[in-house]
Amino acid sequence: MSSKPVVVYGASGYTGRLVCEYLRQYHVPFVAAGRDEAKLKASMDAHVPGIETADYEIATVDHDTASLTDLFKGASVVLNTVGPFSELGPAAVEAALAAGAHYTDTTGEQDWLMTCDEKYGQQFADAGLVLAPGIAQMYTTSEIAAQLCLEQPGLDTLDIAVFWGGSPTIASTRTILVNAATSKAHYLENNQYTEFPTQGLVQLVVPGQHELALSLPWGGMSHPVWFKRDPRVANCKAQGGVFNAALMNGVPQIVAAALEATKDMAPDERNEALTATARQVMNEMPPRENPRVNKTLDSVHASGPLGRAHCVIHGNSNYQQTGLLQAYAAYSLLQTPPKRVGFASGCQAFGHRELLGVLRSFGLVSEPQLTVQH
Repeated sequence: MSSKPVVVYGASGYTGRLVCEYLRQYHVPFVAAGRDEAKLKASMDAHVPGIETADYEIATVDHDTASLTDLFKGASVVLNTVGPFSELGPAAVEAALAAGAHYTDTTGEQDWLMTCDEKYGQQFADAGLVLAPGIAQMYTTSEIAAQLCLEQPGLDTLDIAVFWGGSPTIASTRTILVNAATSKAHYLENNQYTEFPTQGLVQLVVPGQHELALSLPWGGMSHPVWFKRDPRVANCKAQGGVFNAALMNGVPQIVAAALEATKDMAPDERNEALTATARQVMNEMPPRENPRVNKTLDSVHASGPLGRAHCVIHGNSNYQQTGLLQAYAAYSLLQTPPKRVGFASGCQAFGHRELLGVLRSFGLVSEPQLTVQH
């Protein structure tokens, strides 16, 4: 049973330790939880600045619903960074619900968001709890830009592009491969999920530079699921990528080769093979982000029959943005009811202007550039 109001599950990972860092800055007591006590202790001691001033404890737990429920009892909020979420998320979500705790995670797996919405959303709403998967830079910062555009009435179509500098972590790389092997990517067309065609890399115009950037559907991303229940939005398509063109050119080949090699395998065998492939791509923890290198750019075009809006948000340190957004979610939930219970995005649960203010106050994004054509 937790003696702290917040549990960070997966605290020893790259994102988990950043969540802990920002919880410390918000003076929020937390449990740093995971499977390996030595790894948790080493991660807190070596990678969370100022950890000696934090109010926290370490807890080890097996990944099953009963064990996680026992750990989550007594906590108000569970912040989960343990993926792939389509595989490992159900146990954590069911445990949070059983323990009576709000739940957030950092997923980018569209199929997992759909599962949360359709299977667990009403149960969390009935319990007065938030179920907010996908609170992370790659989705939430661009959602802020979309919500700013939608402040203009009469816009019903969102065209979203997300780019960042650097490379994915070990866990993110594995998740990309597992997600590609087990699910389809969708966009929203006339309020219905529509499967992306097999199209490979797509060139996109990136505001602020002459060179075109390369993008992928990246699993469909979170936005079509979040906006499916927003009456203002009928169409939503999101794509993303890294600024490094060489890395982007390699991603489709890596994914295609992994899918071909594992197509006839049993699920457990396939997951092991995909994990091995992911480690060939990225087998070490990335260094702490450098804001001069790890830049982010979120661009949203919103349109309607008679209107247009375009919002661009430049920022840096996408993983730090994720850690901060997760920590703020917990900080907020400990003090005031959310704006929405049940299945919700970060902006729907906590407010897009509130989240923008948080990112701005920590120097992680610049003032949005919003252009409106009436």
